[in-house]
Amino acid sequence: MSDTHAAARPIDGKAFAQGLIDRVTAAVARMKAAHGIVPGLAVVIVGEDPASQVYVRNKGERTLAAGMRSDTHRLPESTTQAELLALIAELNADTGIHGILVQLPLPAAIDANAVLDAISPDKDVDGFHVVNAGRLAVGQPGLVPCTPLGSIMLLKDALGDLSGLHAVVVGRSNIVGKPMAQLLLAQNCTVTVAHSRSRDLPGLCRQADILVAAVGRPEMIRGDWIKPGATVIDVGINRVPSSDPVKAAEGRTRLVGDVAYAEAARVAGAITPVPGGVGPMTIACLLANTYVAACRTLGVAAEDLAPASAD
Repeated sequence: MSDTHAAARPIDGKAFAQGLIDRVTAAVARMKAAHGIVPGLAVVIVGEDPASQVYVRNKGERTLAAGMRSDTHRLPESTTQAELLALIAELNADTGIHGILVQLPLPAAIDANAVLDAISPDKDVDGFHVVNAGRLAVGQPGLVPCTPLGSIMLLKDALGDLSGLHAVVVGRSNIVGKPMAQLLLAQNCTVTVAHSRSRDLPGLCRQADILVAAVGRPEMIRGDWIKPGATVIDVGINRVPSSDPVKAAEGRTRLVGDVAYAEAARVAGAITPVPGGVGPMTIACLLANTYVAACRTLGVAAEDLAPASAD
C-alpha cells in the first residue's frame, strides 16, 4: 500500500441528507399552497423495543418539521396479527395518509411478511412490498427502499455519471443488497452481487470501482480489499465495545461500519464514514418517499429533489 496516496474524501451524508430534507420541506409547502394537500405519514410500532422507540420518535419529529402530517400508532406487545392487519386496512383507506411504515422488528407471534404485504404498495414508503420490488426490478416507477435510495443519491452526487463503472454489492438482503443492485443497474453500472458464500470475496471487492458494503459484520471489509481510488459506500451500522479499555470495561460502545474505515480511507478515493454517512440518508429518503407517494395520489408530477447542479 503506497504511503503517498492522499486520504479518501469523506462523503458527508449528514450534510446531503439535510439538503434533501430542506428540498422536501420546500416542495411540501408548494404542494400545500397549490393543492391544499399535506402529505401524511403513519408509523406503527408494536411493543416496547427501546431502539425502535427512539427511531419512531425521531421519524415523527422530522416528519412534522418537514410540514407533513405525522400519526404514530403505539400498540402493546400483546397486539395480535389480526388487530395489526385491521389497523393497516384502516390506514390504507385513510385518504389523509399517503405513507405507512410498520417499525421492525415485530413480536415473534406476528408474521412480518404478512403485515408488510398488507400495506398498499402505493403507501409503502419503506419500499419493501413485493409489488414495489417488482417495479424496481423491471424499471417501473415505484417506491424504493430508503437506504439504497440514499446510497445511490450519494454516489451520483460524488461521481456524477455512473455509466460503465463496475459496482460490487456485498450483501443480498431484500432491504439493501438486492434493491441496491437494481438501482446500480438502472444507472448503467456493471453489477456483481457478492455474499457470505462467494468465493474469493476480497478478490471480487478489489475489482470494484464502486464498493457497497451491506453485510452487518463489523469492519469485515479490510483496506487491502479496496481498489485504489474506488468509491466505498458503507451501509453497516454495528455497535462494538469502545476502543478505550476503561470505557469498554464500563460497557460503553462505539459505532463502526462493515468496512475498516481507517484502512480503507488510505486506499479509496471517497468513502462514507460511520456514523455520518449513509445513516442520515435513510430518514431523509423516507420523507422524500412520503412526498412522492402524495404526489402520485394527487396525480401530479413530483418535483425533482436532486440537488441543484454546481454548474
